[in-house]
Parts: sequence; C-alpha cells; structure tokens
Amino acid sequence: MPTYNKLVRDRIPHLIMSQGKECRTRILDPEEYKQQLRTKLREEVEEYFEAEKDQDALEELADTLEVIRALAEVHGANAEELDKLRADKAETRGGFQERVFLIDVDEGKS
Repeated sequence: MPTYNKLVRDRIPHLIMSQGKECRTRILDPEEYKQQLRTKLREEVEEYFEAEKDQDALEELADTLEVIRALAEVHGANAEELDKLRADKAETRGGFQERVFLIDVDEGKS
C-alpha cells in the first residue's frame, strides 16, 4: 500500500473511493495546514518548472494559484483581497508585461 503523507485537494479521497479503493485521511490542525500548504506550493512550482508543454505549464500554474489562494486565507485574506494587493502593487510598481530586465544601478552621487 503506497504511503503519501501529503496535503491533497478536498475531493481526492472521494475520487479514490469511487474507484473501489480505500484510503486513510486526517484533518490537519491550522499550523500543520499552513506548513503543508507551503510544501505544496514548492511542489507545484517545481512541477511548473518541469513542464515541457504550454498546456502542462498552465495546469501547474492553475494548481499553484489554488495553493496561493488557500495560503492567502491562512494569512487572513481572501482571493479578492489578494488580487487587490496585487493590483495596487502593479499600479505603483508596474507589472511584468514590458519584459524589463535590470542590468545594474550606479550608486554614485545624485
């Protein structure tokens, strides 16, 4: 019997049982949940970097976004509040659409 010991999406146990298999689960306490979300974020980002096709990359980005939304909740914000924070930063600092690559900064006297 394979052992996973990892955070999974809410419906995964149901999907496993619908295939006639059995699984054991437990509900994480808040601190474990936060740590497991952090681990899951790292896992999803690594899977994104390993993706070779655009569709696979998009799937991994969607998974990453789901984890980020859950982490926002853990840190006291919902997805809308997180997106407002993102939009505010984009307004003041810009986004990444212009593909600007900073080479260096001369720290000399102004």
